[in-house]
Amino acid sequence: MPTKILFVDDEESFPSLIRRHFRKQIRAGEMDCVFAANGLDALQTIQSNPDVDIVFTDINMPQMDGLTLLEKVHAFKPQMKMVVVSAYNDMKNIRTAMNRGAFDFLTKPIDFQDLEITIQRAIKEVAELKESENRFQAAQTQMIQSEKMSALGELIAGVAHEINNPVGFITANLETTEEYLTGLAEVVQLYQQHFPDVDGKIADKIKEVDVDYIIDDIPELVSSMKEGTQRIVNLSTSLRTFSRSDVSHKVEFNIHDGIDSTVTILKHRLKANLQRPEIKIVKQYGELPPVVCFPGQLNQVFMNLIANSIDALDEYNEGLDFEAAEAHPNIIAIATEVNGDGETVSIKIKDTGKGIPQEAINKIFEHLFTTKPPGKGTGLGLYISRQIVEERHGGKLSCNSTPGEGTEFIIEIPIKSPVD
Repeated sequence: MPTKILFVDDEESFPSLIRRHFRKQIRAGEMDCVFAANGLDALQTIQSNPDVDIVFTDINMPQMDGLTLLEKVHAFKPQMKMVVVSAYNDMKNIRTAMNRGAFDFLTKPIDFQDLEITIQRAIKEVAELKESENRFQAAQTQMIQSEKMSALGELIAGVAHEINNPVGFITANLETTEEYLTGLAEVVQLYQQHFPDVDGKIADKIKEVDVDYIIDDIPELVSSMKEGTQRIVNLSTSLRTFSRSDVSHKVEFNIHDGIDSTVTILKHRLKANLQRPEIKIVKQYGELPPVVCFPGQLNQVFMNLIANSIDALDEYNEGLDFEAAEAHPNIIAIATEVNGDGETVSIKIKDTGKGIPQEAINKIFEHLFTTKPPGKGTGLGLYISRQIVEERHGGKLSCNSTPGEGTEFIIEIPIKSPVD
């Protein structure tokens, strides 16, 4: 992206002079010059061009002078690099400008060699400042997200623990209940064998409650209750696996357990609804060794990527009737393998959504960038995911997408991560 420089001067020939001198840089896309005739005009230009990096302003101008402009700009953009330009005999104003935070000053008539040197210095400082701000912003975002994940992990672990206690009671009592019901059914059957002819109230009650049906249904009834409790146990296990927050050091972790726990937590979003059929998860797991990592953080990456795939399929099906949606496969394929180097593993998550526009591919990992409609995306998920994979694990997170055919995210991380 070219450096955008605002030149503020009331001389009519000044813009032509600047454009002529810097024509090569402008044509090469290295510099973008905008102009204003006075301080008031300059303020409006800065507000409508928030990407202006540097301002060169004359001091003596009508409507609003350069010193007032300097003061007003620094009030709302204190990091703006502003260079004042004035005559040799105007040193008092130049000193005032420097005291008010001007980056540098030039004297008229302008020496273009000095101007170029000053521009390069300002560009360098702007770049360093932006890099510093980006690092601070990234660190702050990661810290906030880590605190959120830690708090979420503690909450989920607590909920899982509270679930385990009553489920444990139910599971233990189901075994006893099955034993009791089986015994009672056997007693009833013995009575029916030895006293087949009953009448009166007993016969009416046997018919009313349908004893034979109950006896036949007991095994299936108990089996369905066992299945239900096992599903709760599995969910609780998935919650505990997902919420692992080993923030102090890396541990060996089964990547497949992390993916499976994430899919279990997102299972409710995979079900069919009025807009689309069920989303199918297709797993193609390779033989992976335990990976040394931060499990809770990697699970967060899996959550972000799989949830994004679900969003992409939901968006793809918007506006389609159910038959048209059913004709298009709603699939999220998850594949894992050890890479050819034997030192890294790959996790590939691919959906059959509408894909990402080519112009957005290079921006999707940027801070606050999102392709989702307003209110549906924060622009943090992929940004944080890349930080976790690349900065915390020394790996790589990349994306391949073809509009109309879907999107694939590829996570590559070392089996024994070199990054502590």
